Order: sequence, then C-alpha cells, then structure tokens
Amino acid sequence: MARTSADGLLLRKNNSKLDSFLKRNTSRDVYERIRVYEPCVVVSGSVKKVFMHVILSDERVYLSEYHPRALREALSFRHIKSIELINDLPDFLSGQDRERSLHIRVVHTSKNPGKKSIIPKGSGQNKPSFPLQGRNSSARHSLEGVSPVLLSSESSSWRISPTSMSDGSLEEEGGSVIPKRRSASCPNPDVSRLAVFNTSPTHSSSSSTPPLPDITNNQSHRASVPTTLTKRTTTEKQEEEKEEEEKEEELHLYAVSPSSRIYLHLQSSWSSYIIRSTLMLDPVYRKRCGISSTSPQKQKYHQISWERTCHLFSQLSGELLQENISLESLYLLLQELHTATCRNPTIKKLFWRSPDLCPFLVKTLAESSQGSQEGVHTADRLLLCTLVVQILSLMFRETEIEPARLSMLTAKQGALTENMLLALVCDPDLRLPDAPNASKSSINKLQRLQADYLDAASALLFEVVVLCQEASRTPALGHFLTISWVFRLLKPHLFLLPFVGYQAQQVVLVLSGPQYPLSPSQAVLLYQRCRVLLACLQHSTSLSKYIRTGFKEEFRYYVKMSGLEDKLPHQYPISQPAQRLLSQLLSLVLQKP
Repeated sequence: MARTSADGLLLRKNNSKLDSFLKRNTSRDVYERIRVYEPCVVVSGSVKKVFMHVILSDERVYLSEYHPRALREALSFRHIKSIELINDLPDFLSGQDRERSLHIRVVHTSKNPGKKSIIPKGSGQNKPSFPLQGRNSSARHSLEGVSPVLLSSESSSWRISPTSMSDGSLEEEGGSVIPKRRSASCPNPDVSRLAVFNTSPTHSSSSSTPPLPDITNNQSHRASVPTTLTKRTTTEKQEEEKEEEEKEEELHLYAVSPSSRIYLHLQSSWSSYIIRSTLMLDPVYRKRCGISSTSPQKQKYHQISWERTCHLFSQLSGELLQENISLESLYLLLQELHTATCRNPTIKKLFWRSPDLCPFLVKTLAESSQGSQEGVHTADRLLLCTLVVQILSLMFRETEIEPARLSMLTAKQGALTENMLLALVCDPDLRLPDAPNASKSSINKLQRLQADYLDAASALLFEVVVLCQEASRTPALGHFLTISWVFRLLKPHLFLLPFVGYQAQQVVLVLSGPQYPLSPSQAVLLYQRCRVLLACLQHSTSLSKYIRTGFKEEFRYYVKMSGLEDKLPHQYPISQPAQRLLSQLLSLVLQKP
C-alpha cells in the first residue's frame, strides 16, 4: 500500500494528490510518521456517512475529504479503548459493496467536545490554524456527491441507497490541529557520525525503573489527619471531575475495497502506540532514545538528510560485515547500531533494505547460541546474543508497511525466519562452564544475563507472532507465514517446551509477587509474554496441553484479576489491554478439556 522513495519519505502509489496535500500541510515529523491511508465511509458523532480518507500516523487517526481540503484529527490512540469488527450489512450501501464492506468500530473517550480546528485548503503558513466559518455545501462532502468515477480506484460499482442522503454534513468537532507546514528545505547539518550514532551503553528492555521514594508526612500528628482527609477529598473530587469530563464515543469506519487492510493497520498502530508510550514512561528507555527527562513527550530526531543517514548506515554496516572482526569490536558496533536506531527510526527502513545485515545478525545469533549450548557459556556470548535479539526486535517494531521486510522474511520459503526462530529458542536452564573455582557472584551474573536474554527472546517472538497474525489475515498476499507455521517449525526443537514453560512461569511469578507496581518496561514485557502464550494456546495443540497440564494450578491460585490494578497502574497506556489479555489467557489456561 505504500513504498518509500529515495528521499526516505512515504509515497502512495494510488493517490499522489492526497500525498501532495499531506506533504504541503503537515510538518515533516508528522508526514514521516504517516503509516497508511485508505478511503472509507466515516460515521461518528459529528460525521454522518461521509466518504473520506482515513489517515493513520504513529499516534493519531486523521480524516480528510475525498478531495482533500482540510485535515482534522479524529482521535488519538491514547484515547482508544477497543477496536473491533462488526458483522453487519450497512443499509446505506447496496449490491456487492454492501456484502463485502468491512465495518470497524473504534470505541474511544473524548474530553470537552468543542469546535474542531482544521487546516483549510492552501494553508501552510507558519501560523495557528483556525476553525472554518460559514462553510456551505461546497465543504459538506456527503455521499450524495460521490460518483462511481471518483471511486474507480477502490470500487467500480458503488451504489448508494437513499438512506445515506439524509444527513451528509461534515461538522466541526473538538480536537487539535496539525503542526505547521513542512519547510521546503530539509535541514542537513554536517554532523559527525558519533553525533548521530551515539555509542552510549544500551540497557536491557526488561530493566526496571528505580522504586518511587516513600513520601512521608513531616507534619505533626495533629495536623496530619485533617491534611490527609483533605487530600483524599480533593483526590475524590478530581476523579469525579475526570469522569464527568470524559465520555465514551464511537468512530465507525466502513471499508469497501476487497483488499482493505485498514483494520489490520489500526490494530497494529494502536498496539505499537501503547507499547511505545508506556516505555516512554521509563527514564532508562527515554535516555536510550535521547529524550530529555523534562520533556518526555517531545522526541527530537536528528535532523539530517536521507543521504547523510544512508552514508552513515552504509559505513556502519561495512564495519559490521568485515571479516575476522573481534567479539569486542562486534559488540561495540552493534551497540552503536542499537542506539542509533532508537534515536533515528529511518534506520529501520535501511536495515530491511540491506540484503546482508539481517542475515548477518541471524547468523551471529545462531553461531553464538550454538557455542553456548556446546559448553562455551560465557558472559560475553550471552551479552552478544541478547544485544542481537534486542536489535532484531527493534527492527520489527513499526515496520509492517516496509515491503522489504516481508520480502526478506518470506524469501526461499522463509529460510531466514526459520533460522532466526530456531536460534532464538534456547534451554532456560543455564548450563555453566566447567569451572570448579567459579565464584557465586560470577554464577549469579551469568544467571542474570541468561534471564535478560530470555526476556529479549520473548519480545522478539512476540514480534514474529504479531507479524504472522497480520499476514494470516491478508490471504491476498499468498504466502505461508502463519502462527501455525511457526509452531510446526519449532515443534521438533529440543528446548521448545522448557522455553515456553519458562515464559509461563515468569507470568505467574510477576503476578504473584509483592503488590508493588510493575515498571513500564516490565508491564510491556508482561503484555508481550501473554500475547505469545495466548498464541501457543490457540494455535498449537501440544503447547496448549503442556501449558494447561504444567501451569493450571499456578494460574488458578496465583493469578488474580482482582489484584491487577496494583500491578498495572492506570496511567500506563498498556494496562487495560494487558488486563484484557490476561483475562483471556487465564480463561484458556483454566478451560476444561
């Protein structure tokens, strides 16, 4: 649906007019984050059966008329509560369009509805946008004015029933505006490689944030009681006001194209958002991404040209792929690649277009893991394997619209994917090298490194599961990549059962521990593990039997849905989705045969 041009920006094959409009009327940062768009019939509290372009970015859903004149924010992913398919036949469509329509319902919260600020046609000046006043029929783009000619790229036989003519107005609603117009010139500072590819030490994705300080009341006892009561009363009022301000709304999208992927992209974008925004609450993760702790919501990417980024990436790749590279040099270069990718997402596109780098990482993982299983289980090898897996996981994240990724993973009947999965799964029981004089501290260090690797492996397996779920819902692609294929591939693996058992045991341990909140990275890892275990239960008979037989009692007695609010704070965007996932997982584990 989308491809990437030589300047690194997304181009759409079927709608250059909309793409030009978006390029003119959004900032470069917003434009580069647009993942995909598709025309749909839109129905919401203020939009009544209007044929519009639905535009997805990393953080928001935007709407624009079919002939783009203004861009409006429909909702932010942080306000979404659920995305689901509705099995119905819309009465405002007829014929094949009615039968093949895809109805998506997005339930979200809304605050303080008011007038919607939008960008008028031709806007692009560096000044605040404003609501359009006195908009008449020329701006009220309803289905009544849509002819089959306009829809030729999506459907050749649209037939609109009379019920769609009742109210096709496009009203304005509360929301935010798009940033200022992107400058025609692209900043291209002449910076050194180290200024872009920072080599600061990386941290494990499972690293925890420091515990919150215990804030005590230093006032006297006589004063502390009313103060506490006052604070409690204030908090209760704030919660009540918050409930009054927020209301639940629905956005309905009707896709008519037989090849529509808008539902998959919505699900993927939302999942990516809740993971990324939760991790942004972790100061260690923010530091790795080069984000100031004082402004965690404002990530500033290095403003260098596409050509400069390509040059630096090519230079780094060449050093990684050189022969006879030492283990220490390899590790340092991989650290550089990891940190650079966290700070400049453009590198992910270059990674998948490189024919050599991903195969090199998979080969490195396979060789290092084999060396470990043969008894050379050193800290160096564990560190290297963990870093390689973290890089691969990072490259999977938010790259589903990159065509080169799917091409590489499905080439030669998925040979590269097969090698990666077989090397990824390992024995969770650490086999120590023959060292009679090994100290207890060194053994503990190896055990911690092994746990870090297993955390990273779970995160990468989660990415593969997501990839396969998306691919299996798109049969038009005609490839074999499904979750069932993954488990059939791994079934003969010597360590598959203990590896999956370890993941299940970690879920139980995390949820049965002391009632303190999980760190943001721990909450994300819990979500990822639950998604992997759910796939095991749903798509593998042998793994489903193994999990139910070995862990039913642990889940029954130690995983309590009532205590999840203490583990997963409500301010984590991933908390509610994780709770729903845990509820589904618990139901399947405890399900009677």
